[in-house]
Amino acid sequence: MTMSVNFFSLFVQLLLFVHIHASPLSKRATYDVIVVGSGPAGVIIASRLSENSARNVLLLEGGGPSYWVTGGREQPSWLAGTNLSRVDVPGLYSTIYSNPSNNLLCQNKIRAYGACTIGGNSAINAGLFFEPPASDFNLYFPAGWKYTDVAPAIARLYATQPSTNKPSLDGLYYEQSGYTAAQKWLVTNAGYTELDINANAARKTKVFGHPAYDYSNGQRSGPVISYLQNALKRPNFHLQSGAWVQRVVRSGGTATGVVVNIGGTTSTISLNARGRVILSGGALKSPELLMKSGIGDPAVLTTLSQANQLGGLPASQWINNTAVGAGLFDNPNTFIELSSPAIQAYNYVYDNPIPSDASLYLTKKAGPYSFAGGSCSFWDTITHSDGTVAGVQGGLGAAGYQDYTNSMTVTMNIYGTSGLKSTGNVVLGGSPDYLPGPSGNVYYSNPQDAQDIATFIRRLFDALPGTGLTPLNLNQTSTVAQIVSYITSWTPYTRGQVNHWSSSCRIGKCVDVNTTVIGMKNLHVVDASIVAPLTVNPQFGVMVAAERAWELINKL
Repeated sequence: MTMSVNFFSLFVQLLLFVHIHASPLSKRATYDVIVVGSGPAGVIIASRLSENSARNVLLLEGGGPSYWVTGGREQPSWLAGTNLSRVDVPGLYSTIYSNPSNNLLCQNKIRAYGACTIGGNSAINAGLFFEPPASDFNLYFPAGWKYTDVAPAIARLYATQPSTNKPSLDGLYYEQSGYTAAQKWLVTNAGYTELDINANAARKTKVFGHPAYDYSNGQRSGPVISYLQNALKRPNFHLQSGAWVQRVVRSGGTATGVVVNIGGTTSTISLNARGRVILSGGALKSPELLMKSGIGDPAVLTTLSQANQLGGLPASQWINNTAVGAGLFDNPNTFIELSSPAIQAYNYVYDNPIPSDASLYLTKKAGPYSFAGGSCSFWDTITHSDGTVAGVQGGLGAAGYQDYTNSMTVTMNIYGTSGLKSTGNVVLGGSPDYLPGPSGNVYYSNPQDAQDIATFIRRLFDALPGTGLTPLNLNQTSTVAQIVSYITSWTPYTRGQVNHWSSSCRIGKCVDVNTTVIGMKNLHVVDASIVAPLTVNPQFGVMVAAERAWELINKL
């Protein structure tokens, strides 16, 4: 019986693998919907739109396979003989930095760190899955996107995408010395409330708890597992990997298709007369594609035209909009190394993990490799004199970093989140490819942000006495001014890119409330580009945006 079940499972996976990589061009001349990018938003919007069997949906992905079920076969030797790629195992998350993957990461496609693969960044990130507080939608999103508007989308997301704050299938927590130390520090000394974070999503002032992840059955989940696998069973849905879209083809304000390079051959995939193109390549790639489609700042379009990047589109057909690529946001990041005799650091490795830990994961989907290594997450808020509020967030990792890697040290990661004032732009590099990347003013261009984050760190340090925890790379007695100076300087621990890129095609400026690109009739952006800076890691919010966009596009 077991052999039959396993054979059937392998047969189904083979069918899905063939479906993913078959060429769509020979099967269908035109499509009703072309979605560009198979990150979290792209997978969700394409999957939802394909629920209408009369609608032929094509999802294009420039990269290749990731999870095992997508054909991903990159794995360390200790996973040999399993149906697990490196992507499927949560505890291998951080090894993407020590053992990079040419198969998963963007290679010469963006001027930043990111994934170009099926699943996008959801295939390489930690899988943190925090519901934004209702206040994020009510304060930072326009009418039509307030909390009451997105609540049904949140409910559908929870119903489709599993979430857990206890990822090990044996029901135990592992590598918790950091959590225990932070519990005394934050709850006992600083007055934080320990709680289930997603069950209390509205509370983001002085709260502390176990991280929530989008894992399922001890493995990385995400939309590739929870949405895409159902979509692939539909005859009207097709996913094509290895397909790099160069620009949208349009006639005035109407998109008619996309120019795509597949396997070195460039061609045009056409839309049906009432079709739609949806850009879901992320907050760097989607603005790039808009610009290369003749939509953006006229000065940028002039440069691209002179470099033959617009496909010969005349200036009379340009749609001038300086909001394309504007407002780019990322969380300014600071590492603080904390040491204590009570801490037991844990180092995740790609090859040769501790044999008992490898066995525990392989036999029970339990132990340290069942989660990404973060022991706790916590939030606070900073209220300004004018009544506005900035969000701040922290978490403890499993080990130290850079110069502080002994067995008694872990890294505290500090973010600024919602309400920060610094943003930048998506800028295209030079010849020959004009690849997208962030401008230099994304972080701390408004001094209020550094002041807020430094105030947060100072509050945390005030609660350290009596905990046995000692900060190693920043003096515990530092003043707010000294902390500001430190976190805005260039060191291995400061000004880090978290690569939570968002907000570069904002609703009401770059797209309308229905996610339609301003000046266009049937071209949309649905990804982190349209999401305002959130109080939490953006992955949950990006998925909500895709669910909400589906509702809106369905009505057009």
